[in-house]
Amino acid sequence: MSDPLAEVIAMLNLRAVLTKTIEGAGDWRVRRSDQGLSFYGVVLEGGCRLEIDQHEPQILRAGDFILIPAAYRFSLTSLTPPPSPALETIPVQLAEGHFRLGALDKPAQMQALIGHCASGSTNASLLASLLPAFVVVRNQPRLATFVGLLKEEAQADRAGKSFVLARMVELLFIEAIRSSGTLATPGLMRGLSDPRVAQAIRLLHQAPARRWTVNALAADCALSRSTLFERFTDLTGMTPMGYLLGWRMTLAMQWLSETGISIADIAERIGYGSASAFSVAFTRYTGISPGKYAKCLPTSSDLTCRNLRLQPALKHLQRWLPLPAAGFDQAEALSQRRGARPRGGQRSGAQLAFHIHLRHQGHSLLT
Repeated sequence: MSDPLAEVIAMLNLRAVLTKTIEGAGDWRVRRSDQGLSFYGVVLEGGCRLEIDQHEPQILRAGDFILIPAAYRFSLTSLTPPPSPALETIPVQLAEGHFRLGALDKPAQMQALIGHCASGSTNASLLASLLPAFVVVRNQPRLATFVGLLKEEAQADRAGKSFVLARMVELLFIEAIRSSGTLATPGLMRGLSDPRVAQAIRLLHQAPARRWTVNALAADCALSRSTLFERFTDLTGMTPMGYLLGWRMTLAMQWLSETGISIADIAERIGYGSASAFSVAFTRYTGISPGKYAKCLPTSSDLTCRNLRLQPALKHLQRWLPLPAAGFDQAEALSQRRGARPRGGQRSGAQLAFHIHLRHQGHSLLT
């Protein structure tokens, strides 16, 4: 049986970048803009305040663990933030991998282990968007142990270090997400919390090439079409066919980044009758053809490639932007008709989401 959470995390191809100890005293604030790097941390002593864009602040105390699968803009502050929002503290290095925030002449009031990891996947933002926006786990000592072991391994010089670190980061992600309990944000994990919706998600992951319909999926899950559609959409924030389209495109992006796999092979693997039908669907979904996507190396400075790498994933956009879920189903239905094109230059709901995000980021839109 397919394991969607394990598949997504394995495809992220995570690697630890940095793990360090921080301590704070007095009033302090540090801002981060991590461009999609994953951030994790565990509070060892005292407490601090986490501020993430578009979310309520979180108070973290000793024993609490935080994971942000794709961090962009967030702040850590003392429990009582500095009076001026513009005030930003410059960390002072006390020793290798150990930094002080705030007053140097006061005893530490907070200590935490924090770290970052990067993804080796070319479509990391799309994969990360399937995970919760952030996870806070209270009083789980084993997560603190995980982070401690991760820091110890990162600072050591032992054979197999990179492999061990990669597996430890994957374990940290899975354990944190499994331990998070009820998630307020719709997404993959909320869907997996419902046995019937979880079965539907696993079936879509297991057989992406099958000619799925909501009726067929509902029958396999022993639910009526309307019940499955409502429960799936409420829990994941996506319609069943919208999720299928997203997963197919995720797989396609993954395979396009590898060598030796033709566009025709990819089309067959994810259920399209021809390479041209797949190309139409992929272009409508991302705004760029499969061939151009495959040529866009991560270091490319080409404008189209740069915009493409900023793609935050459509499920992430659907989570935050008020886009009609029907747009995803319409895009899928249109793409299955060989050679079909949007009328009058009209964009599908999926491509519209992509373009709205680029506009928010201040980048030129793809045409």
